[in-house]
Order: sequence, then structure tokens, then C-alpha cells
Amino acid sequence: MALDSGPIFEPGSGAPVVEAPIAKRVPTARVHHGDEFVDDYEWLRDKHNPDVIAHLEAENAYAQARTAHLGALREAIFDEVKARTLETDLSVPTRLGAYWYYSRSYAGKQYGVHCRCPVAAGADGIDAWTPPQLDAESAVAGEEILLDSNELAEGQEFFALGAFSVSHDGNMLAYSVDTVGDERYVLRFKDLRTGDLLADEIVGAAPGATWSLEGSHVFYQTVDDSWRPDTVWRHRLGSTERDVAVFHEPDERYWVSIGASRSEKYLMIWVGSKITSEGWVLESDNPEGEFRVLLPRREGVEYSAEHAVIGGADRFLILHNDVVNGVKAENFLLAEAPVDDPSNLAPLIEHRDDVRLEEIDCFRDHLVLSYRREALTRIAVWPLTESGYGQLRELDFDLELFAVGVGSNPEWTQPTVRIGLTSFITPMQVFDYVPATRELLLRKEQPVLGGYDARDYEQRRDWALAPDGTRIPISLVAKKDANDSGPRPLLLYGYGSYEASIDPAFSVARLSLLDRGMVFAVAHVRGGGEMGRLWYEHGKTLHKKNTFTDFVCCARYLLDSGATVPERMVADGGSAGGLLVGAVANMAPELFAGILANVPFVDPLTSILDPSLPLTVIEWDEWGNPLADEDVYHYMKSYAPYENVESKDYPAILAITSLNDTRVLYVEPAKWIAALRATTTGDRPLLLKTEMSAGHGGVSGRYEKWREVAYEYAWVLDTVGLAESRQP
Repeated sequence: MALDSGPIFEPGSGAPVVEAPIAKRVPTARVHHGDEFVDDYEWLRDKHNPDVIAHLEAENAYAQARTAHLGALREAIFDEVKARTLETDLSVPTRLGAYWYYSRSYAGKQYGVHCRCPVAAGADGIDAWTPPQLDAESAVAGEEILLDSNELAEGQEFFALGAFSVSHDGNMLAYSVDTVGDERYVLRFKDLRTGDLLADEIVGAAPGATWSLEGSHVFYQTVDDSWRPDTVWRHRLGSTERDVAVFHEPDERYWVSIGASRSEKYLMIWVGSKITSEGWVLESDNPEGEFRVLLPRREGVEYSAEHAVIGGADRFLILHNDVVNGVKAENFLLAEAPVDDPSNLAPLIEHRDDVRLEEIDCFRDHLVLSYRREALTRIAVWPLTESGYGQLRELDFDLELFAVGVGSNPEWTQPTVRIGLTSFITPMQVFDYVPATRELLLRKEQPVLGGYDARDYEQRRDWALAPDGTRIPISLVAKKDANDSGPRPLLLYGYGSYEASIDPAFSVARLSLLDRGMVFAVAHVRGGGEMGRLWYEHGKTLHKKNTFTDFVCCARYLLDSGATVPERMVADGGSAGGLLVGAVANMAPELFAGILANVPFVDPLTSILDPSLPLTVIEWDEWGNPLADEDVYHYMKSYAPYENVESKDYPAILAITSLNDTRVLYVEPAKWIAALRATTTGDRPLLLKTEMSAGHGGVSGRYEKWREVAYEYAWVLDTVGLAESRQP
């Protein structure tokens, strides 16, 4: 392997400094549509090659050496996160059947402990739905420990819990674990009456498990060689016979999932690509029956369905984006249909250009509608009457920026709606809303130790103007400082793909940045879903560059407004957001002091050209198919970060990846950093840090995740000149 070897020395110190690894060049030609691209670093794809592992380890050693001076700051940030966190705590109990279910965390333990306790005997009315006030430090009467993830993770370098599903009668638990990071799980079953594990064991399952009504069968999914969930299986508990494949999707563009209606009446299989969906349904009390299609798939039409009982009649409530009266319902509309004739749709809520309908939750006595308006999430509750529908009421919150969503509500008959509310300055609050009385009952607010006061911070929404006249929302949060009216260091985050929205959310760890004077900002660029379906459509396929130019536009707005200066601004993005900041590094490197890229999708064209790679075919609806379409090929090539590295002065870059990531392969940032290091005209550090035993989500365990965020934040603070600052 061609690495520059032998330490150099810091002048006057005598201390050895690890040199930047220089990857060898092994030219590999890629030819498509008459275009040849010579890839010097494609050899890094083979992670079984000892030279590849040696290179990654050399990169880790270099990153460690270049950040060694930040050790004390990393430890300080870790200690701050730890000190602000109530380490021994428990979640708000959720009622399912005769039990309250909740999870505990304990100081010193990496993972949660899943528990339950019985509902109090004789409880009636709303009292039966008022969660018990449990003491995290004390024993709970009748408490059962269902699963202790710390025991399951013992001796493992990586641990992730996939399925955690209790049967309807409360007697059985289905759970699955991944100890590698490749998102293939082992599914096991536990008898909660005895605590014994059944002999049944299913290897290679996708996360998730769904019980039949009587608990005799479990439905689960498996993935194909490309990690695409493609098959739903039926397993009979205790049976030694081969499990039955009840549904298989051969089209590589589609994912398959299975769940159950809240009413417990139906099992539902969902098949979806990026632009098309299809549902299949079966009565839950007939697990060995045949699933039947709800509405046949039609290219470009998406829908979801929930079972409801309206005026005594079974109905499916269906959200869809089909064409109605000659107009496509881009932002979706809500319709109802008889369960025996789902195609007989009658509209309930019409399509609106300014409101994106996202979800309908059905209960016996009310419905809950989740939607977006003005780049913020909203919730409305719709009571059901004997004759039909009551008055739809939107819940109101006195915050400029916030995110609200439906929480865990497993019971069909419950008279409450569990919701969660947060903002950049509001720790997560858990409420129970009572539709009958319109009461909003606070059940818990995320504890933040150390005297946190939301009044010490401020959040706001600004708008940048793109060259085509589009207004781009920017969310900002900072600590108030009456003595600092000038430019401040700023971390600008973006994502902009898959219609994913980056909503306001509180972060304990982020306080370590804010308290040192840093501003955190989110550029809500096109390709996300904050402003409706067209916001997404205008940032994908042949419109993808809008995502990148929107981010640059937001950065320039922050500079022009005096909020920050280039030498004090860092761009931050992960996965598809890593593609965003990678493209921006090529387009406008002069705007940023640094680029933080987590599991970055920086070699998209190479990946999307190879249908044998995990998830590639599914991605064609998001990015286009460069194999079949020459225009897509050249368009992707024009923005792919790796292929557009050129001789210029790049910002400092920290790329973080995982060896076992199945979504964005480690080779993408490895090639990117190798090319940058060989090409940049500047001398700012280009770092690659690879977790050698983790997947797409990075390291596992809460303390390890805190250490990882401390590593990233220390680098960010150092890049903007705040490494010597201390928390007030």
C-alpha cells in the first residue's frame, strides 16, 4: 500500500505527528453513455482487502493525531451532556390492555430496560387512562422486567434492538437484536408468564414483528441481497415447519412492511416505492387467510389507509395524492370508503396547496389528523358522533417554532391522545389530550439538569431568497447575549432529500455549543418536506441542484445579514445531507471554515449506477436512473461531490463513517477524502474517522453516542476558533 510513512515532528516539541495518509492510485475506468470517468480510488471498496483496512486505520490514526489537542474539550462536552441528563429515569407509561408499559434508564448503563406494571384495579373513566406517577429510584408494585438490553448487549461491540412487540393478550414478547450493525436481526420469543425463551429463533429478519389477534402467529419481514425488505413471512409459534411466505415483492423499486390497524381488526401489508404505494389487508383473527389488495398500485399514486368505524359502519380512511377532478392532489386529500369497496372513495378533506396532509390516526371515538402548514407540524382532533363526524379542532401552542406529533397510542378505545411537543428551546413535553373536555394534561417534561432556563435562549425563523424567487426558511437558535451584536460562530445544518423534514427539536448536547456562543441554524432546503410535496419534488431527480443552491443561498443570507462570517461558519449534514454539504464544498468553499459530514453520500453516481449495491434500484425514483437515462447520468455527474473535486482551497473537513453501514457504504467518504487530499490547494485538515464495528446509525450505547457527539462538537468549536472557550 502506498502510504507516506514515517513520522514528522512538530518544530521545537520533539513530539511525533502522524502524516496524512496518501492513498495509492489504481485507475479504474467507468464508461456509460460514451462518457469515461477514471476512478483512482475505487479499490477502496473491498473491505476484505488488508490494504483497505490498513488505509482506514491509518486515516483513524491521522484523525486522532490531528484532534488530540481537543481531548480535554471533548471530555468537558461529554461531562456537560452527562451532567445535564437525568441518567436514572423512566418514560411516561403507555397503557396496552391490562398493563402500563414503560422503559427505564440507569446511571452507568448504555441501554434501556423495558418494563410493565398492572393497571390499578377498580380504576374507571379517565382515571383508568391516567398513567401512574412512577419514581425512577423506587421499586414499583407489580413491576415486571420484560427485556434488559444491557444483558443482551453484554460482550458485544455493537448492539441494536429491532422488534419489541407484545402479543394482544400480553403473554408473549417478540424481540430482535442486531450485534453487527448490518440491520439483519435475530428474532426471538419470550413467554412473559414464565420468563422463558421459546426454542423458536429466526435469523436474518428485518426489524419489526406483528402478532395475529389471538397470538398464535407472528408476521415478519426479510430482506434481499440489496437489503430491501421484500418478503413477509408467517411464523406459527412453536412450529418446526418452514415459515410461510405470505407476500413477496419482486419489483426492486418497492419496500414491503407489515403492521396492524389500531382496532386490531386488520393486518395490513404495505408495498411502496418512492412514488407509488399499495396496501393489502387481512382480518387479524384469520392469520392463515389470504391477503387481498386494497387499491391496486398505479404508478405515481401514493396512499395510506386506516380502519375506522363511522356511524356504526366499518370504513377505510384513505389519504392519497391521486388526480381528482382533473387536478393532482399533490399535498394529499382524505377520503373514506366502505371496507368491502375501497375504490368507492368519498372526499372528507379536500386538497390544499398550503397544507400537506401527512397522517390519519383512528380511534373508536375520535380521529387525529397530522399535517404541515407554514413549515410547521400541526395536529387536529376530530370527534366521532353517532351520526358521523363532529367539529375538527386544531391544537394551538404558543410558540413561534415547534414540532408536535402523535405519540404512542396503541389502544383503540382510549379516551385520550398522547402527543409530544418540542422546540429548539423547549425540552420534549409529553401530553395527554382529552377530546371530550379539550384538556391538555402535561404528563412529563424532559428533565434538563444544571439549571436550564428556556428564557436564556431564543429561536426565530428567517427567510432567504433563492435566485428563482423561492423563499427558503431558515430556523435559528442561540443563547441570548446582550453584549454580542456582531457576527457569531454558526453551525448551518441541512438535509434536503426524501421529503424528510428537519423540524425544531430540543437537544441537550447542543447546549454545549450554544453556551459557548455558537448559533445553530437549519436551512430548510428543497428536497425536504417542510413546505409540502412540491417542495420535495423541486429538490429531486433533475431538480436536485436546487437543494444545493438553496443551502448556499441560506449561507449567503446569514453572511449578508451579519449573523456570521465565513471563517466562523461550519456546514453540517449526514447521509443524503452529506451529499448536500459535499456538493456545497465544491460549489462555494469560500463560505465555510469547515464541513462536518456524517456517513456522507458523496459518490452517488457510482452507487446509483450499480443495481447490485444495497438499495440502488429503490433510489432511482429519488435520483433518476443514470443507467437508462443519459440526461440523468450527466446531471448527477455534474453535482456528485467525489467526481467534482478540483484544485481549490477547501474548508477543513471531518467525515465520519462506519465500516458496516449498508445504506451509505464507507467507501464513499474514504474515496472522497483521498481525492480531496490529493487535489486541494489549501492546508486545512481533511479527516476521515471510521467506526470499525458500527452501521449507518454510528456507534451504539448512549454513552458512546455522547462521546461521538462530543468529538464532533469539539472539532466544530476548534474550527471556528472556540476550542479554548469554556461553558459559563
